[in-house]
Amino acid sequence: RSYTNPETEGQLLNSFVQYFGDSLGRKIKRMPLIEETVRPGDSLLTLPVVVIGNGPSGICLSYLLSGYRPYLSPEAIHPNPILHTKLEEARHLSIVDQDLEYLSEGLEGRSSNPVAVLFDTLLHPDADFGYDYPPVLHWKLEQHNYIPHIVLGKGPPGGAWHSMEGSMLTISFGDWMELPGLTFKEWATSKRRNIKTDRVMPEEIACYYKHYVKVMGLQKNFRDNVYVTSVSRLYRGEDDEDRSQLNENISAQHLDVEDGQKSPIKRNWEVRGYQRATDGSHVPFCLFAENVALATGTFDSPGRLQVEGEDFPFVLHSMSDFGAAISKGKLRGKADPVLIVGAGLTAADAVLCAYNNNIPVIHVFRRRVTDTSLIFKQLPKKLYPEYHKVYHMMCTQSHMVDSNLHSAYTSFPEHNVLSFKPEMKCVLQSASGLKKILKFSVALVLIGSHPNLFFLKDQGRSIGHHSNQPITCKGNPIEIDPYTYECTKEANLFALGPLVGDNFVRFLKGGALGIARCLAVRRKKKHELIEGGDGGGDGVP
Repeated sequence: RSYTNPETEGQLLNSFVQYFGDSLGRKIKRMPLIEETVRPGDSLLTLPVVVIGNGPSGICLSYLLSGYRPYLSPEAIHPNPILHTKLEEARHLSIVDQDLEYLSEGLEGRSSNPVAVLFDTLLHPDADFGYDYPPVLHWKLEQHNYIPHIVLGKGPPGGAWHSMEGSMLTISFGDWMELPGLTFKEWATSKRRNIKTDRVMPEEIACYYKHYVKVMGLQKNFRDNVYVTSVSRLYRGEDDEDRSQLNENISAQHLDVEDGQKSPIKRNWEVRGYQRATDGSHVPFCLFAENVALATGTFDSPGRLQVEGEDFPFVLHSMSDFGAAISKGKLRGKADPVLIVGAGLTAADAVLCAYNNNIPVIHVFRRRVTDTSLIFKQLPKKLYPEYHKVYHMMCTQSHMVDSNLHSAYTSFPEHNVLSFKPEMKCVLQSASGLKKILKFSVALVLIGSHPNLFFLKDQGRSIGHHSNQPITCKGNPIEIDPYTYECTKEANLFALGPLVGDNFVRFLKGGALGIARCLAVRRKKKHELIEGGDGGGDGVP
């Protein structure tokens, strides 16, 4: 196996870090390239963990895999007395080294994942009750707990936050968007940012995440402009374990082995893709991994109505496209209104954007305005006045109140879009079956987004709660073990963040904790097996 000298850094995924993986016992200078004909037996890099996605989920996981460990602060007293008693029982241990199921028991919160609720209440005690208590944790960097890994992302660290519409405030408070070890306010102060409100702009959050990776010393684990095209399991079938065992014992060229410890890393996964170079060319790569963590979020594929005419160029599916149309003046002076479909916060952002630019709006959504599941019902008026302004218009400026279109905004509750026509007309149908045809200047369909897991077999349909259905954040998230975040239907494959139903940054950090705990336990068991073998033999018994 040969690696290049320091002068070649910048080639092939911008070098694979000068000392990456000291625990691997070698200096790696680049990510290996392979041709399509290369087989798994060839000598290529194998890593304990490959993380796909460099948003807040991937960043937080990298932070924990890099050896950062949370401990109960000496002076801390958690407001939940039962939880505090449990924390005191093992004060000398980091949270990663404790029984997460035991600590999570009895806790309630706004996530269905118990470890997410646990970690959130440790970082933001009683936040949902309006309190602003400090975290009860402090962090230590323990180098011996470093697990070699790489985080692959399409853009800079921060993921989709770099491409979100910049004119809108985030739904969460700034300190709810922060990651462990660096508060958002500390970052804002250091950058001399003047944060006038508890809620902040998406570009501020994106800058914070990018800075976080740098200040925490995580850059060596991150690769930008990387597109994963295939993640496939190398060995399947009833003899999986036997074949892996055989592979470990026969030849070292199938493995990466930690010097001194002789700890084999199983090649469970093959990860292929390419990096987009500065000149636009694609540089292919292949990695082998013992574990893969999916942290891709859900912003890849906008939700579609699946109706006739939806592919017309005047039917848009993203706020960025809508913003571009406004900034280019394409909607200036148009007599016909903009048609906005959806009743979530992104649709509300679009209504506000059009309203603030004096563009008339037709707002179509399927639910009743009294539906308790509408997101507006869950937002306090004082904290989110702009969204309650939209909700007020949805209720009071409905076509059912006045059959004529209002000059600035008209809502059509309990309506479905049946089709779009080439002459820029839309056919709507009410809950009673009554059809209506409306003229518009541009249509904007904002009904959520879905992850694009095209790089997995069958686009990951087999790993959801409902087999053979597309993975969605709400209806069909990836099915995981609630304490390890390992996919219940695919060993050594982990998922966190929106893919498992945790949309808010507050809660996705729990996934990083669960995965870090699981991998640390397995690593310890592996070392114990090796050390307890006959005379420290080469194979795993």
